Amino acid sequence: MRRSRAWIILAALTLSAGCGGGGGVSPPMRLTPTPPPSGIVRISADPFTNASSRHASEVEPSAFAAGATIVAAAQAGRFFVAGASDIAFATSLDAGATWTAGILPGTTDIVQPGSPFQSVSDPVVAFDAAHNTWLIGSLPVRSDNGATPAALVSRSSDGVHWNDPVQVSPGQSSIDKDWIGCDDMRTSPFFGHCYLEWDEPAANGLVHMNTSTDGGATWGPIRNTSGNLAGIGGQVIVQPSGAVIVPIDDNTEQNVFAFTSADGGNSWSQAVHVSTIVDHFEGGGLRSGPLVSAAGDAAGNAYAVWQDCRFRARCAANDLVISTSVNGVTWTAPARIPIDALTSSADHFLPGLSVDPATAGSNAHLALTYYYYPNSACTAASCQLFAGFISSPNGGATWSAAVTLAGPMSLSWLAPTNQGPMVGDYCAAAFSAGRPFAIFTAARASAGGLLNEAMYASRVGALGLLSLAQRSSAGEKPIPGIVSDHPPRVRPVRIR
Repeated sequence: MRRSRAWIILAALTLSAGCGGGGGVSPPMRLTPTPPPSGIVRISADPFTNASSRHASEVEPSAFAAGATIVAAAQAGRFFVAGASDIAFATSLDAGATWTAGILPGTTDIVQPGSPFQSVSDPVVAFDAAHNTWLIGSLPVRSDNGATPAALVSRSSDGVHWNDPVQVSPGQSSIDKDWIGCDDMRTSPFFGHCYLEWDEPAANGLVHMNTSTDGGATWGPIRNTSGNLAGIGGQVIVQPSGAVIVPIDDNTEQNVFAFTSADGGNSWSQAVHVSTIVDHFEGGGLRSGPLVSAAGDAAGNAYAVWQDCRFRARCAANDLVISTSVNGVTWTAPARIPIDALTSSADHFLPGLSVDPATAGSNAHLALTYYYYPNSACTAASCQLFAGFISSPNGGATWSAAVTLAGPMSLSWLAPTNQGPMVGDYCAAAFSAGRPFAIFTAARASAGGLLNEAMYASRVGALGLLSLAQRSSAGEKPIPGIVSDHPPRVRPVRIR
């Protein structure tokens, strides 16, 4: 779910209850990527046929990797108002060589007759190393305004076979924008704690935290920050000491804050101000917004990225900017990520950040997936949407050339929602076996009255982390787009 940037709170959601055509659920399917040089594979597709949501659509992927296993999740069969028919997963057990796709059991009445939930939204993925358990959090939606849990948490020992979800903190009146993360630091006294963040629109966006100590099977009481922060989209970063940092937008998405815990989630600090957000509204009415994307390195350094137009004349287009912290309290001033020249007309948004967990500090490897328009002054009819990727081999001090992964996409190819055409409120990146992967939604022209929007992965590989000079001397080739027959661009940029 997502509130509009005009801060309209939907206290009651009205969904069509029809499920014509049945669930149309298919068993897990095995997908093998096209051999190089394509480097791109569709890892999942909407399997549903119910009449109450729009097919074939998959939006808003999240992903996490541990060792050679990558687990990604996305909404499948997007509703116009809120949520989707179910959450689809795609899992690779061999560092992206092959993928297995399927849907989560026990969520909506589309997959589980008698369920009180008509749709489900906001998938987020984590891994609990202490309990060898994969977790996918999601937000259930019901049309009768009855009480709901704060989140559903689906659990798996292998990322392929999933249990019916655990209901976290039942009895909520309104929920939005969950995130989940686990303490996988073996040096931490709280190794095996998992943390769930969500907010309550009916309470003006009051931020809540829940903690599990048994692999997500049970969850403790709701905790709030000191000072009762109101916000949206907090992301969990765990340090080797067990301290937890949560960068988050405020409830108007005009500021980035961060709060911390030093006692395993028993209490949470007063929020500190990280930065203001200066945001350019994207053309074409695209559903978007400046949610922060955050990750930590092996030493516990925190990195936060969001879209921001402060460096552009007249705020005409968004860059992606980055701020870092060693403790979650003091943050650096936002720095522009040089995807394009300052004089370009390109607009960048919806970032998904990952940091290689085996790297740290000046050697931290950063991977960033995002979307962009080449021309920020486009309209619904003329906007051309692309997915892109950029990386840094040194903690964000310098960045590689940006790579176009997919595009151009017409906005008419995307799932329509009450807040505009949608690829998601976020996308994802993940490191597996030291290699960065982009996980994103892309679309082709619709066919037969159905959309053609699905979840894709792009194996960028080791060249994605080399310097510009190394990349040039290595003779790197562009990664072909999945939508256009024209090769994508690898754009040289000036490091500022």
